[in-house]
Amino acid sequence: MCQNERMAAQWLTPDERRAWLALYALTSLVPASLDAHLFREARITLFDYTVLAMLSESEGRCLPMSELAARSTASLSRLSHVVKKLEGRGWVSRLPSSSDGRVTTASLTPAGLEMLTDLAVAHVAQVRATVFDALDGQDVADLERVGRKILHGMDSAHWILSDGEEVGASAAPRSP
Repeated sequence: MCQNERMAAQWLTPDERRAWLALYALTSLVPASLDAHLFREARITLFDYTVLAMLSESEGRCLPMSELAARSTASLSRLSHVVKKLEGRGWVSRLPSSSDGRVTTASLTPAGLEMLTDLAVAHVAQVRATVFDALDGQDVADLERVGRKILHGMDSAHWILSDGEEVGASAAPRSP
């Protein structure tokens, strides 16, 4: 970087720097905390849990691998490795799509659903304790609004944004 480029840099304001450092700390510490909890409870990672949860929430409890990768924010190679591990535990199966043999679908098995159902109570309690217990309803709405704005700037077609809510609109707190 030459001297002129350094001088032209638009540095963060003190408020932006504090917000950035808080976001950075959160994006590092929250997943690590949830990972540690899930590993203690079931010897799985937060990513493993997310893959299983995305399958459990999908119609028929199955998704094409490409859609599951998008919903779990992963590359196909990372997802394939994790699905293979989850298959080995009897929680997921992979099959060619019934409508297109070129497409592989991942499906949550009954054993996977049972394990996930048992684990979900402890996981949600940990998410609540880690994130939401310190927030009021307006904080939750603000967190969603800001998160959606940032996500929209990074990936305006992200599946989370496809629920029809306007990015930047005031979101009312949702009941559990």
